[in-house]
Amino acid sequence: MDVFYSEKSLNGTGKIESAINDLREKGLIYEGVLEAPKGKRPDEWEPREQTLFKSTDHGDDVDRPVQKSDGSWTYFAPDIAYHHDKVARGFDHLIDVFGADHGGYVKRMKAAVSALSAGSISLDIKLTQLVRLFKNGEPFKMSKRAGTFITLRNLVEQVGADATRFVMLTRKNDAPLDFDFAKVLEQTKENPVFYVQYAHARISSVLRKAIAANIAVDDKTLNSADLSALTDISEYRLASKLAEFPRLIEISARNNEPHRIAFYLYDLASEFHALWNKGNDHPDLRFLQESNVATSQSKIALIRATAVVISSGLGILGVTPAQEMR
Repeated sequence: MDVFYSEKSLNGTGKIESAINDLREKGLIYEGVLEAPKGKRPDEWEPREQTLFKSTDHGDDVDRPVQKSDGSWTYFAPDIAYHHDKVARGFDHLIDVFGADHGGYVKRMKAAVSALSAGSISLDIKLTQLVRLFKNGEPFKMSKRAGTFITLRNLVEQVGADATRFVMLTRKNDAPLDFDFAKVLEQTKENPVFYVQYAHARISSVLRKAIAANIAVDDKTLNSADLSALTDISEYRLASKLAEFPRLIEISARNNEPHRIAFYLYDLASEFHALWNKGNDHPDLRFLQESNVATSQSKIALIRATAVVISSGLGILGVTPAQEMR
């Protein structure tokens, strides 16, 4: 994935001219005068001839200027050049990440990529909402003038890269996120990254205890475990949730929605913790059955599969699974 940053320094004049000439050869560049924008009175608008991109041929509402009457490029021109470079280099799927205030830019950018690639390359534009920081339950107001502001580096240094990544992905990109420093460091169910990591750490602990008790937990043994020993509804619920993982990954990848993985891991961790807690009251549901090695291995096979899925899901998000909690 190549993330698009709208920085004009990425494109020199030569690249802009190359991109515009490509569109010109396709008959999509012409000299013309645009109508006044909606809401503008005639005395507020001075019509000028400009170089226009025929973006309406590719789904836009109006044609867009790429060069002003004084010969200077518009802001749109370098952005066309950036995507022209991606098309020329053979990318078959592009993803742009824009701020929420760039919603009006979506149609023109999609039109440009459609025109540059003859409709053969898809462009997915993600609009991101703002992240609000909270400290001690109160909004943390930042001010450059007062010197009170937090950079992403500051955030990572305070709470860690893993927590930052996971919490950022607990919301869809177009939904605002309240990032509370205190909650991210809490060791409670309300802290999603802790809750998921705790599940993986608990399973790792069970595996270590099983090995210490001379119960074989290697791949060959667990893959051939007799799962008929799993009879409780809580075990079924956990197994059912595990079965959702492949489809969940497919949907997340197709729609470029990694937040689905974070949601899923939290739900999976919830099913695991529910089974763990139920075992506190019902000894027959505990993962280690000292009097029955075969039953222990069937239960361990279930939770080890859970650990594998949690580890895989966290790996996709760039988060390291915890082996133990400190």
